[in-house]
Amino acid sequence: MTDCKRYLLIFLAGAVGYCLLEVIWRGRTHPSMAVVGGLCLVLIRMVNHHFYAKSYFSRALICAVIISAVEFVSGILLNRILKLDVWDYSRQPLNILGQICPLYSVLWFFLSFGIIYFGNKIPFFR
Repeated sequence: MTDCKRYLLIFLAGAVGYCLLEVIWRGRTHPSMAVVGGLCLVLIRMVNHHFYAKSYFSRALICAVIISAVEFVSGILLNRILKLDVWDYSRQPLNILGQICPLYSVLWFFLSFGIIYFGNKIPFFR
């Protein structure tokens, strides 16, 4: 499989998975979250591939930071600049501008850990 096809497949899986996760968790999603989810899964795969010698814990921690950064940047763009009001974490403790918060960063860590662990068992993700 070529890298282009691999990353397209990973992006699409992330787009669908992220939106599905949001519908299960929040009861709704926004089309922009497909792009965010696709990008996040591609980045998780890249971290997993480039830092394979590191522990699962380290890779998941790096992924949680990256996903939080992607969410922060996309939140500023979507929620603050475009005023789409896709999400608002302003009621969560220690939030940053209502776009990210420690609770969800911790959840991204555990989700990333699972994706990395099980993803290593899927040939196109390794």
